[in-house]
Amino acid sequence: MTRTLDKHELGVALIGYAFMGAAHSQAWRTAPHFFDLPLRPALTVLAGRNPAAVTDAAARLGWSSTETDWRRVLERDDVDLVDICTPGDTHAEIAIAALEAGKHVLCEKPLANSVAQAQAMADAAAKAAAHGIRSMVGFTYRRVPAIGLARRLVAEGRLGEIRHVRAQYLQDWIADPSAPMSWRLEKDKAGSGALGDIGAHIVDLTQYITGQALTGVSAMLETFVEERPLPASAGSLSGVGGEGTGTVTVDDAAVFLGRFTGGALGVFEATRFALGRKNAIRIEINGSAGSLAFDFEDMNVLHFFDGGEPAGTAGFRRIVVTEPEHPYVAAWWPAGHGLGYEHGFTHQVVDLVTAIAEDEDPAPSFADGLQVQQVLDAVERSAANDSAFTEIQRSS
Repeated sequence: MTRTLDKHELGVALIGYAFMGAAHSQAWRTAPHFFDLPLRPALTVLAGRNPAAVTDAAARLGWSSTETDWRRVLERDDVDLVDICTPGDTHAEIAIAALEAGKHVLCEKPLANSVAQAQAMADAAAKAAAHGIRSMVGFTYRRVPAIGLARRLVAEGRLGEIRHVRAQYLQDWIADPSAPMSWRLEKDKAGSGALGDIGAHIVDLTQYITGQALTGVSAMLETFVEERPLPASAGSLSGVGGEGTGTVTVDDAAVFLGRFTGGALGVFEATRFALGRKNAIRIEINGSAGSLAFDFEDMNVLHFFDGGEPAGTAGFRRIVVTEPEHPYVAAWWPAGHGLGYEHGFTHQVVDLVTAIAEDEDPAPSFADGLQVQQVLDAVERSAANDSAFTEIQRSS
């Protein structure tokens, strides 16, 4: 079991140190310097399989010690929380073991590679919560201030009855057929491709903003490039690529229609083949009284249309979301000085640490992660059945 928390410190262990590990590391370092946290995170241990690489990463990212086996992390009394930034095929095993060991858990999205795994994680989280052990899934885009403002406007009724939801997540990082294989292109490691990696975000965001859940979908999936060169080996001098090719076993793009519990119609697109789009998360919501629109490539701005304005002067209002009254912003810079990609991870730490200190369940919970996984599962089943409308299968 974990040691009893004192009122000052939260010992954190991070499993994984690549892209997400670096982003999470910065968040754990930064949060207590800008926010008045009830517990101070201690970057206690970084875990990874390669001894030399994890030692180097720990020095760069600010971690006090290292382990090469995540199981050893769970045995340490100086660890109160385990932050999981590994490929999806390892999430369930690590998270369940950590919860059973009495550690709080933060797990990157998507929660798991299957509904069955996500259900097991949600069940373990519910059992642990009864003993004060908290868990959260890392849908960090919820913590973008403009997204928080969008949710607030909907909750206040400024859009009226929600009728249309449009959501896109557009990237182009593998549009080049010569881009090498990675674990994100292997179904046994990633679970799915664009659908789970980036589509999961827009599923979560639209449900979060509207306060409604998807009830069913009609979907298509496509893999445009089915074979890719293997990456360069560690000892390669050229760095161009390895020998031979690997088979892509996930989708490159996912498109689907959906219906929400309030009756709204949804249109979703997630692709890694939108040339020129680097990280475009585009959301537009139309209601009976107004509309809003957001694009992450202009992340400090929310566009809002008030349907009650006189027609002669009506139009979308460009709101620069940097005022102190906007979500999270007061802790940062003077008005007009925008935030960046990394700030969402810091806000995630703030919300999680605060929930732990107040003995409350943080959001999004593992149950929320399971619900998104159920949507992804319905998309895959619909696509396999020639786009047939497929109901979301909920837990009993």
